[in-house]
Parts: sequence; C-alpha cells; structure tokens
Amino acid sequence: MSEELPPSDAADREPADAVDEVRATDADAWATAVAEDLAAEKARRRTQYGQPPGSAAEELRKLVDNVAEKLSGLQSPLLGGIAGPAAQQMVKQVVQQAKAAVEPVIERNPDVFDHLAAAGGELLAAYRSAVQAQEQRWSRRDDTLRDKGDEDPGPERIDLD
Repeated sequence: MSEELPPSDAADREPADAVDEVRATDADAWATAVAEDLAAEKARRRTQYGQPPGSAAEELRKLVDNVAEKLSGLQSPLLGGIAGPAAQQMVKQVVQQAKAAVEPVIERNPDVFDHLAAAGGELLAAYRSAVQAQEQRWSRRDDTLRDKGDEDPGPERIDLD
C-alpha cells in the first residue's frame, strides 16, 4: 500500500479567493501607508522650509502680479496733487495692458518658461565654473611668485573666448 496523505477537511482549507483578497488588502495597506508617510513628509517640509516654488510660468505670473500691485500703489510726488490721480490711472491702465499681453503667452507656453529657467541655471553654472577656474589660475600664479620671490609682472590679459 502506498503512503497517502490523510484526508483534510474542506472547512480547514481557505478558498483561493480569500487568499487573493488578503494579498490585495496587504498591497492596498502598503500603498496607503506609503502615501500617508509621503504626505506627512511633505507637510513637515512645508512647515520647515515654506511652500516650494511652482513652475517657472507660475513664478512669472506671481512676479507680474506683484510688480503690477507695487506700481499701482505708487504715489508720484513729482507730478503734484493735480496730475497725481490722472497719472495713477494711467499707470493702472499700462499695468493692465501689460498683464493682458503676458497672460496669454504664459497660458499657451508654460513649458517654455521651465526650459528658459533650466537654461539660465546652466548658463549660471558655466559662468561659475569659468570664474572658479580663473581664480584657481590666479591663486596658483600668486603662490609660485611668492615661492620664487619674484615681483608681480603686472596685469594679465584674460581671454574670455
């Protein structure tokens, strides 16, 4: 006689659907826990560092709004009391026209401003690198002159090309 496993009761076995449900619940719990941790970390950073900057287009829109607000609030002492209200109205009108011209450009091309901001960052990094390299050459030359006891030969021509 071959060895057989003892028969098991059907009640002791879990149906396959129940196992899948437990696995799905575990995955949902993990996703929920991760989402909660991420939200808590974002809230902590927001309280510590303030609101993160938005896209370049949003920042440009904020800049235009702030400049418009400041220009509208200026009182011109040079124009006097009579021309003041008229000048104030003219400034408001110019500001509104400028905002009306800028707003559609921002709406149509928000990614352009992100690319321009990135390009500006790259140009700044390239400039910083060039300046640091030149400073190292200057300081190296000063050190070698001090070691030799030589006098400074005078100004050095810097090639910016």
